[in-house]
Amino acid sequence: MEHGARRPTRPWRARVAVMAVLALAGLMFTVSATLARDAGERHPQDLAALVEIESGRVEKLQAEVDALQETVQDLAEAQTEIGDDPMLTTGARQDAVAAGAVPLRGPGITVTLDDAPAGTPLGPEVSADALVVHQQDLEAVINALWAGGAEAMMLQDQRVVTTTAFRCVGNVLSLHGRVYSPPYTVQAIGDPAALEQAVLADAEVQKYLTWVDAVGLGWGVSRADELELPSRSAPLSYARVGAEVSVPGDS
Repeated sequence: MEHGARRPTRPWRARVAVMAVLALAGLMFTVSATLARDAGERHPQDLAALVEIESGRVEKLQAEVDALQETVQDLAEAQTEIGDDPMLTTGARQDAVAAGAVPLRGPGITVTLDDAPAGTPLGPEVSADALVVHQQDLEAVINALWAGGAEAMMLQDQRVVTTTAFRCVGNVLSLHGRVYSPPYTVQAIGDPAALEQAVLADAEVQKYLTWVDAVGLGWGVSRADELELPSRSAPLSYARVGAEVSVPGDS
């Protein structure tokens, strides 16, 4: 019976709860209306200040992005040891090196070819043409180096790849729109012993060496623990004049 005597108190509590909910809802509505009114009554100068603040943030972030891009560029230029670059896959590294798109540093050899000394006597079997370095002589050295496993190569002061074309007219070399006079130097990165062996074993190079002994054409091979080759600066597509350097596997 005691439970039954307390039942009349429940409607009163329910009414109090409903009133509390309504009061809270009214308060929330009032706050929302006030916020909406305040938002609608913002002064133009407040919006201008907000825009200025956000513009400042954007400029700051852009400056950070620019700084990061410069850092990435510096690292890319300094990254001469391509094998250590974690951002490149093995295939990407090989493609970048083969295209001459990145600088490379490593052991290798330097091959030097030069015309015979001025005043070298001519004879019935020795013409003036035999006293100068020809295009086929450079081609022979370059092809032998590629065949010997060269990873990268430079002719004179320009990076060359397997599709590089050049031309010799007389004793003047034309490469990527620039002309050079002898001596000519070819630098190749790779195993020095293997590269030197490949060059000296090449049949076309041996023909040149015969004239080295006969008329004094210049010839030299030197090994280096470290050569540094820059990236290729010439465009990948350009007008080709004269014969093209053949490469292993070309059809």
